Amino acid sequence: MKLFGTDGLRARAGEFPLDPASVRLLGRELGKRLSGARPARVVVGGDTRESTPRIVADIAAGLAEGGCNVAAAGIITTPGVAELVLELGAAAGVAISASHNPYQDNGIKIFGPDGRKWPDEGEEYLERKLLEAGPQSAAPPTPAPPDPDPGLVATYVSRLKASLPESLDGFPVLLDLGNGAAFQIGPRAFQRAGARVTAIHDAPDGRNINLECGALHPEGMARATRESGVELGVAFDGDADRSIFADETGRILDGDDVIWIIARDWKRRGILTPGGVVGTVMSNFGLEAALTREGIAFRRSAVGDRNVARMMDEAGAVLGGEASGHVLLAPLSPAGDGILTALILSTIVRASGRKLSELATLEKMPQTLRNVRVARRAPIEETEPILLAVGRAEGTLGTRGRVFLRYSGTELLLRILVEGPEAAEVKAIADELEATVRAALAG
Repeated sequence: MKLFGTDGLRARAGEFPLDPASVRLLGRELGKRLSGARPARVVVGGDTRESTPRIVADIAAGLAEGGCNVAAAGIITTPGVAELVLELGAAAGVAISASHNPYQDNGIKIFGPDGRKWPDEGEEYLERKLLEAGPQSAAPPTPAPPDPDPGLVATYVSRLKASLPESLDGFPVLLDLGNGAAFQIGPRAFQRAGARVTAIHDAPDGRNINLECGALHPEGMARATRESGVELGVAFDGDADRSIFADETGRILDGDDVIWIIARDWKRRGILTPGGVVGTVMSNFGLEAALTREGIAFRRSAVGDRNVARMMDEAGAVLGGEASGHVLLAPLSPAGDGILTALILSTIVRASGRKLSELATLEKMPQTLRNVRVARRAPIEETEPILLAVGRAEGTLGTRGRVFLRYSGTELLLRILVEGPEAAEVKAIADELEATVRAALAG
């Protein structure tokens, strides 16, 4: 697909396909597919970007033209939209967010009635309609945005609380809200669970979402965690579907660390199924090796939470996720939910009577991930300089490590992953690959 990537549609706000006319068209076509004998109900909400209210208004107007009734949730996390679809028995949910991207971008993520990402064939249909219409210079009149129902956010917070095995009574945490969709919901959810909350980066202005804060920039959160003396810190991305942690010493922990801790706890409690754990091709080999030693099966899917979810279904697994911080807790929610993950990890730490640093024992293989901005997505297998560099890298590492290159599904980036037993060797190989990619594709 050209417009929809691994996590919905994403582009510069105001430009095709996120110009007002295209967004309205998308809403209308989605509404037509959903409505039958009676109007379908669709949950709509979004993050704190300055462009989000206009996109919400346009897609809501299109949905209404397509025969749908809109339940407007206002500012809400992407997994919150998915949870409300389940709670309301809605036909679909639409989350307006560009996740971890800068404020100039925005996106549209669609969920089906099961709270999962809309099927590929549905996105392909909408993409075809958008491409057939093409960019339109004349914008439709700005519709009035739907009035948000504050009860919907309260309902989502209640669902989060109901997912916890026990209270967090007095448990001290620090939340980096990334000036995003979790800026109010995150503290409310933790306080409702009984935790003592210190919040940072909780003052969105429409342009500071993800700006040197949140899951992509967790260093400030880690420092504040150490200095404030709380039990753990967590940083969310713009729509709070991912979370990155710090233990009480300020050590940063990614999705692989979190999966390791939850997998061991769930195995002990009899929650983990024989299907084991699903990671991705980007998961650290150390996670695979550690789970294998614990007698826990491990499988790798393609990148993207929908691919992880698909393999979890096939394997009968209840736990999966990505090193980037997306974690899927199938018994509790169909969506990757950063707040839910943080709540569950907090209950595990509190119940154990130990420090998070004592539970985060995963030994990782040295790994380097480079994101190189490119001018185009040229097929890697047809770009000889890159092929030769990859061949040299694989020849150097042999069976001791691995090299993996893939394009981002949402940005013009080529991601380079190098993993091996020696950190210096890994860095040197990554340096050569990055230089080769820049010379070949970044012009």
